[in-house]
Amino acid sequence: MQRTISILAAVLAAFLAIGRAAALPPVEAFGDLPAMSHPTLSPDGKHFAAIQSMKGKPVIVIYTVGAPPDQQPAVAASNDWIIEDLTWLKNDRIGVVIKVNKKVNDVHRLMHTWTRIVSLDLKGGDGVGLLADNPYLNNNPYAARIVDLDLDDPDNVYMPIFVYADMRSPQEEALDSKRGHDESDNFRYDLYRVNVRTGHEERVEAGTNHTVDWFMDGHGHILARQEQVETPLIDRLQVYKDGKWKNLADYDATADRGLGIVGVADDGTSLVRSVNNENQLGVLSRVDLTTGAESALYTDATYDSNDALTDIWTNRVVGTAFIDDKPEYHYFSPKMVALQKGLEAAFPNVSVRAVSWDTEMKAVIVAVDSPKEPPAYYYLNRTTHAADPIGSAYPDLTAADLGEMKAYPYKARDGLDIPAYLTLPPGKAPKNLPVVVMPHGGPDWRDYIQFDWMAQFFANRGYAVLQPNFRGSSGYGHKFTEAGLHQWGLKMQDDISDGVKKLTADGIADPKRVCIVGASYGGYAALAGATFTPDLYACAVSFAGISDLPRAISAERSRYGEKSGAVSFWISRIGSPYDDSDQLRATSPARHADQVKCPVLLMHGEGDTTVPIEQSELMNSALKNAGKDVQFIRFAGEDHYRNLADTRIRVLTETEAFLKKYIGN
Repeated sequence: MQRTISILAAVLAAFLAIGRAAALPPVEAFGDLPAMSHPTLSPDGKHFAAIQSMKGKPVIVIYTVGAPPDQQPAVAASNDWIIEDLTWLKNDRIGVVIKVNKKVNDVHRLMHTWTRIVSLDLKGGDGVGLLADNPYLNNNPYAARIVDLDLDDPDNVYMPIFVYADMRSPQEEALDSKRGHDESDNFRYDLYRVNVRTGHEERVEAGTNHTVDWFMDGHGHILARQEQVETPLIDRLQVYKDGKWKNLADYDATADRGLGIVGVADDGTSLVRSVNNENQLGVLSRVDLTTGAESALYTDATYDSNDALTDIWTNRVVGTAFIDDKPEYHYFSPKMVALQKGLEAAFPNVSVRAVSWDTEMKAVIVAVDSPKEPPAYYYLNRTTHAADPIGSAYPDLTAADLGEMKAYPYKARDGLDIPAYLTLPPGKAPKNLPVVVMPHGGPDWRDYIQFDWMAQFFANRGYAVLQPNFRGSSGYGHKFTEAGLHQWGLKMQDDISDGVKKLTADGIADPKRVCIVGASYGGYAALAGATFTPDLYACAVSFAGISDLPRAISAERSRYGEKSGAVSFWISRIGSPYDDSDQLRATSPARHADQVKCPVLLMHGEGDTTVPIEQSELMNSALKNAGKDVQFIRFAGEDHYRNLADTRIRVLTETEAFLKKYIGN
């Protein structure tokens, strides 16, 4: 495999790096939206599309493979909605997933994230909303799920949507009567065949008021559906046999359990689910849809199966990813194993994988990533074996701008091994440095060796950055997750504090110049650090952090229902509002703001549906009432995920000024 790049471009990049060596890159070099992400080949391989940044918002750009250099690609933008994802529907139609956070009508008391799919032609026009004329659409916040692309059909895909029985047409009522559906199923998750050129749909199968998902074989055939029953909370796998739906197997659906289907097995007639084995490591198993019997598909003695790798066209599971210090990829077929081996030989010492391919696998788009090489994408012609660059996520950054990232494991005070990563500022000795402690969100997530735009920004500005995978982080087996259950503000927080103490003992950190910065759960950890270890940090920054645990649980119950799987999950992580009420109050930073000693910067999107802005409002009021130093910045038109360049740039700008004021650089 040949890795090619323009000599002129390389020389120019080197010249520019020399010319600006004395100056730091502007904040926009880190904070702009990625210049390219989600590059995806069309089924026939004649085009590829990507999400790119234009005027600080994501747009869709559609390229013709092999087009002359002067041919401009097509561009499609969205005005009021945010472009979130893309998928090819057919060779000549691309599906764009758009979202907006808002309340609609008085029926919806809470703010929701509303998602839709728009089908576009190769010029980025002729936009058609899928399911747009469905009478139930306005009652569905989430209407962007494609169950089956069915590339055998030139016009249709399959999508589910929630429907109300009292809005059925006479034809649908007759169909329901013929199929023997229960009249009590007034609110159902039905499956439709949807025309990608007109947006019109035809119902192909009705669900029940317990249906939550459908599974198909990639060629327009229904394999099974998932039902969820609340008392007790179980997932039920059903198959269609002898003209009727029959139960195949039941699964405990409480936190960390459930059906967990991740795709279709290679035989096209069985499913693959993600489960925990007897050693409580994440594994993949195959479910026989005739007998319900399970057999092992992938297991490892050390690593969780972090993610199933699927073929986008058929939803077949072709492999799995796991993370050591960086992502590793394990494929099941010899052809995919050989491809991955070739990629790793051509791109050594980085994380590399195929992220998209045409249906015949004549071409592949390859993603390459490392701390000093921001995500870059290559078009691999599998006939010539040439890999040509097609785009970079952060083209204005060079290796000289970025810090070295390394594993920095340590032991918690109770002896538990805590994996962590340390990014050092370029050109500075690791001694007596100002430090940014940056706990990840989730908390069911983990950091690893990769390019991290925010961590690298802080390193570029002269700060050492510690990213601890405290107990409760994912990827290390369920025992490690279990060690963090009901430990918000307690042992999970101790793990972060112990990392700071390790940095100080090693002489890397100046103990008087440490700031804790985080988003989502990391924002909670930042507030908890400032509140419950007030002498450890010189400042704290929280973006969309939780501050009041009882109120957070209450919000989840209002949104999803008392007996839902989502509420079961969060109670398993945080604690029960009934059994653990004293602990929840004791570990809520907003209820103990008088203990805070350091300045606090709060930031939050007004349209956040994951952590409502109320959580930052509560903390802001509590700190002000306690006479503490607090700043609060609200982002209109933004949600939990910092979708806009203006948001990201301002977050970095405000945080940089805050850090410089309180811990220097």
